[in-house]
Amino acid sequence: MAICGVHAGDLLAEFTLAMKHGIGLNKILGAIHPYPTLSEASKMLAGVWRKNHAPAIVLHFLERFHSWRR
Repeated sequence: MAICGVHAGDLLAEFTLAMKHGIGLNKILGAIHPYPTLSEASKMLAGVWRKNHAPAIVLHFLERFHSWRR
């Protein structure tokens, strides 16, 4: 993982804590972050990573299930 930018140190703290204590992305996504601040970027990053790494087969199944339910 790499975070680059002017306030990268501010963003690294949350992810360092998460990795050290085994906190998953769901916990980061569920945390209340002040908005709009740099800490909100951590939550957005976790959401984007989770969306980009979702298993395609599960997404396909959910898409079919929800279209059936409509």
